[in-house]
Amino acid sequence: MLTAYDDRKPMIDPEAWVADDATVCGDVTLGPGCRVMPGARIVAEAGGTIGIGAYCIVLENAVIRATARHATSIGNHCLVGSNSHIVGATIGDEVFIATGASIFHGAVVGAGCEVRINAVVHLRTELEPGATVPIGWVAVGNPAQLFSADRHEEIWALQQPLDFPGFVYGVDRTASDLMRAVTETLSNNLAVHRRTMAIES
Repeated sequence: MLTAYDDRKPMIDPEAWVADDATVCGDVTLGPGCRVMPGARIVAEAGGTIGIGAYCIVLENAVIRATARHATSIGNHCLVGSNSHIVGATIGDEVFIATGASIFHGAVVGAGCEVRINAVVHLRTELEPGATVPIGWVAVGNPAQLFSADRHEEIWALQQPLDFPGFVYGVDRTASDLMRAVTETLSNNLAVHRRTMAIES
């Protein structure tokens, strides 16, 4: 299903294909040869933009998102695996993102990288071209450091100064009403869906 977000509509190359039960919403551009498989969700929220290059494959139930604060860009010849999640990141050409991988706001994934099954590239993290994040590992920082998931304290030492609530939502982490501020901001931004209509394809 293709839907507008407010007055922003997807631009799908004539040589691309989107499954009937996938969602492409808002200011999204899909290049030639792209294939968006069943159940995938590509959503540019609240003035955000998503650009996906030529011959990118977005497999079943993957989620690709952008917001006004964090655009998403994916280069050419990338594979986005089933149940993976990308939001507000820049992905180079010929990147492999495996099943269940997550790439967060402000991350930069260089050309030719591999983000393997259930791996995480955290916010504001930069992976050099050709880097690999192993199965289940976490990449944090700029330049990225790689950690197995059981090294939480080391990950947090690098992650905390990256300020997820401030960078992503513009909310002070120390606020006593942090989750109220986050959810009310999101609710206001997402209210436009109450009046959004599907676009005839």
